[in-house]
Amino acid sequence: MTPQERLSYSAIAHRPRLALPGGARLAVWVIVNVEEWDIHSTMPRTVLTPPAGGAPMPDIPNWAWHEYGNRVGFWRMVKLFDQFQIPAALAINGCAIQSYAPIAQAALDRGWEFMGHGFGQKNMQKVENEAHDIARTSEAIAAFTGKRPRGWLGPGLTETWDTPDLLQEAGYDYVCDWVLDDQPVVLKTRSGGEIVNVPYTQECNDVAMMLIQHHKASEYRDRALDQFEQLYEDSADGARVMAIVLHPYIMGAPHRMKYVRQVLEAIRHKDGVMFCTGAQIFDWYQSERQRLGAGG
Repeated sequence: MTPQERLSYSAIAHRPRLALPGGARLAVWVIVNVEEWDIHSTMPRTVLTPPAGGAPMPDIPNWAWHEYGNRVGFWRMVKLFDQFQIPAALAINGCAIQSYAPIAQAALDRGWEFMGHGFGQKNMQKVENEAHDIARTSEAIAAFTGKRPRGWLGPGLTETWDTPDLLQEAGYDYVCDWVLDDQPVVLKTRSGGEIVNVPYTQECNDVAMMLIQHHKASEYRDRALDQFEQLYEDSADGARVMAIVLHPYIMGAPHRMKYVRQVLEAIRHKDGVMFCTGAQIFDWYQSERQRLGAGG
């Protein structure tokens, strides 16, 4: 199914007004992406270009650059979230749950939501059997947490033509790959069912800003707060959702972490802001659809 077959165009200005509970107007969710990079494969991203070019293996410098995030950067984030009492959603590779068991345990102990993020950090279009990969990821999360994941974020936001169908058939409630709206939207699936897309972000995404656009660290704070201000203003006309995307090896680096703190410090003191997980946003949206008698 093409995107046009999965959802119809909808102007946000013409929709029924969505209302968050308790008089809130903006739902903010923080997604921490924890991945395992396979030293036997080409690294998904690089910070250091090999001096002779190409894609050598093993690529120790770039593997170690990412590994720092799981060994150190993630724990800086945990300390900050604990201090601010902010819940997070952990988008984690299925294989990473065992490889980085202390990370998974820390998230479980804090009641964070676990989201499927592929079994390994690999483009979903290159996975040999996508349905099997989704199933392995779900099973790994369920075995560790005691419950199956409800949300999915494709590695690098990658999907095949069949991904929403396979996720819906595997029991997922929502996906985050369709970065096209400030409110949840409903995607049709081949079975006649549906799966909801919860707003994610490419603009306030540390991969885009730091690794692709090569901005200085403070750009993360500046852009996130600018985006927050506009979404907060928009939310006077109906609830909006803002995603804050973090990777431990990027924003968990020593010279960047303070800007994450500054973003969260500013946002959490604003009236009408509700910190949520993706599953909580999905549940709220479904209740609003029922209240409004709308099909989404």
